[in-house]
Amino acid sequence: MGGQKFQYDESGGTFFYFLLSFLALILIPATYYYWPRKSKPDPEEESKECRCPGCVKKKILLKSADPWRGPKHLFIKVIIIGGWLTLGLLAYKVSQFDYEMANFDPFEILGISPSASQAEIKRAYRKLSVILHPDKETGNEKEFMKLSKAYQALTDEEARRNWEKYGNPDGPGAMSFGIALPSWIVEKENSIWVLGLYALVFMVALPVVVGTWWYRSIRFSGDQVLLDTSQMYYYFFHKTPNMPLKRVIMILSASLEFDRKHNSEIIERQSDNEEVPQLIKKLPNLSEKNKERPLCFGYSIKARAILHAHLSRIPLNPSTLEQDRRYVIGKCPYLIQEQVNCLNQLVFLAYARRIQRLPSIETIENCMKLSPMLVQGLWDFKSPLLQLPYINDENLKYFVNKKRPIKSIQEFAQLKAEDRRNILRNLTNEEFDDVMKVLGTMPYIDFQVKCEVIDDENPTEVTAGAIVTVTVTLIRHNMSMLFGDATVPEVHSVTENGIEADSKEGAGGDADNENEAAVKRPAWLKQKKGGSKKTTKKTSKQKVVNNIIKPKSEGSPAVEKTKSKEEKIKVKEDFSDESEASDVDTNENMDRSSEDDVKSSSVEDDDQEWEKFQLHKREKVLEGRSKVSHGVHCPLFPNDKQEHWWTYICDRKSHTLLTAPYHITDLIDKEECQLKFTAPIWTGVYTVTVCLRSDSYIGFHQQKDIKLDIKEAPAEITEHPQWEFEDSEEEGPAEDEAHESEYTTDEDLPDEDD
Repeated sequence: MGGQKFQYDESGGTFFYFLLSFLALILIPATYYYWPRKSKPDPEEESKECRCPGCVKKKILLKSADPWRGPKHLFIKVIIIGGWLTLGLLAYKVSQFDYEMANFDPFEILGISPSASQAEIKRAYRKLSVILHPDKETGNEKEFMKLSKAYQALTDEEARRNWEKYGNPDGPGAMSFGIALPSWIVEKENSIWVLGLYALVFMVALPVVVGTWWYRSIRFSGDQVLLDTSQMYYYFFHKTPNMPLKRVIMILSASLEFDRKHNSEIIERQSDNEEVPQLIKKLPNLSEKNKERPLCFGYSIKARAILHAHLSRIPLNPSTLEQDRRYVIGKCPYLIQEQVNCLNQLVFLAYARRIQRLPSIETIENCMKLSPMLVQGLWDFKSPLLQLPYINDENLKYFVNKKRPIKSIQEFAQLKAEDRRNILRNLTNEEFDDVMKVLGTMPYIDFQVKCEVIDDENPTEVTAGAIVTVTVTLIRHNMSMLFGDATVPEVHSVTENGIEADSKEGAGGDADNENEAAVKRPAWLKQKKGGSKKTTKKTSKQKVVNNIIKPKSEGSPAVEKTKSKEEKIKVKEDFSDESEASDVDTNENMDRSSEDDVKSSSVEDDDQEWEKFQLHKREKVLEGRSKVSHGVHCPLFPNDKQEHWWTYICDRKSHTLLTAPYHITDLIDKEECQLKFTAPIWTGVYTVTVCLRSDSYIGFHQQKDIKLDIKEAPAEITEHPQWEFEDSEEEGPAEDEAHESEYTTDEDLPDEDD
């Protein structure tokens, strides 16, 4: 066999194959993903859309917000079409390559049949050689060479064997490996240009692109919020644990996303020096003279004035401040979500005793309350009916009825059709139809709560220190299901604090008390003086931050009872040890073995269920969370908005958060989530509140109280089953006493008079 050799492509054939493959790999997916497509309007969806002036204006602004959309689509089409034309040209070029001896057939070259005799072969060769000989006028050197090889392959025995074995009368040639690059790349005179191109791409362009991307990415959090903004939120929320709503607006307006130094998209105009002061004069209680930094900076005062003007629905200059309003309001939902996350972190840092100030639940709810206010462009003390199209302060007087005044959207939806039309009698039929379209598509949430202790022997019984799991199920319906339906349960009126009007006790709080330095610890976190510490073996999973709840019926297990129960357990263990050493009947042994088999089988079943639960949970996490649910009617919000919800558990009496707010972003028909917290360590009846808040609509929040009848944990159980995540060596009594419970303290003990 001949040798091997490597060579660059001289003719460009293999290089064209490389270009053809490379271009096809890029062009096919690029055409699928980037080809501009115009979605055909759905007549049914168009009929459901609101045609109020606010929505019509918003559609026009959204279309005009991207003026380069048409030229951009045209440019993309030209690039893709040009790529396909180039691909077709390359395919045609490759198909025209004629490789000598690629399909060598001597009978076809001589024009004879495979069964031809030697005389016929010679006669055909003489006839064609006269025509193709290079000395003749009709000669062709290339074709004559092929003719000679064909004649040799059929007349010479060795040449025929080579052709039959290797497909070539000359025998096997040297194996050649071609590099699909043209030869001019390695030519000496072009080496400087080639090296310069490599250096420009790999030593300059690539490091600059990666470095720029890295520098920009490290400045932002996972939600694309500046890290400096998050630090500013941490500082102010820790400084002011009980923060009123207007203070939250001040903190939001100080976000560095609105500062030209940190965000190049911000536009600063010379006209701001005149328009902003004029706008401030129209807005009361703006606190523009606050000297705190960065609350006193110019960008912060401007953003605060824009937020107040937006909530008061004050028209702005379309060419200047109105454009700033659209940008500022469009950024606010992401910033408010970051505020909620920062407050949640501060709450659990306070539980871990790393900070002293504990943010109150009112501060967290004020942040959540601000989101629907900005989406709807409405203050929280205004009527929620103003979220409907064509409803203004003038025609709100029609909703006031001596028999039953209409204060919420849910109450308005429950009226009969003729009553609704009578209230809105000043509207035309087209305007009334728009009102009913918007009202019918608003959410009506079936809020279901289930409380249990997972992986415990009795899930319905809550024992001291157990991990309580609250399963929240949300079933979304359209508000149209309430239209004139007398069977639907009556909707309770809800105040701005998220508490029903008929059960308002224990709510509220001093929102102006900003100098409270110590975290108030309720009774169930405290330990009685003189009592012995309750020693229980804890694993790393057990170290969950305890939650602050004040019991309705106070009291704690007596130390003497605990000691007496421990003594009884020791007596039982000693007796059982002696009985095991003694002789027992075979029937008793059989009964015990059967019981052991039942217990082992139940444990195996529990393990299998736990593995299935963890697998399902892991799959759900890997799937990711969608942010598409239902569109929101918000003509004053600059962008399209989707319905999102917060659900959490809190204690109204101590004004504290018990679980991190769970942000539900994909509620289309039904969604389920689990909230977990640690039960009190003292027995008694406790009340916790499960809350649901919308980030898009005002007045759509719900809450449900859960009463926990905490029972004393069985003395035989040293730790709850749900804490047994990993095996650990048993510790002696002295070592257990050394590990004091992090949920209790020797300070802040419960008073006997409480």
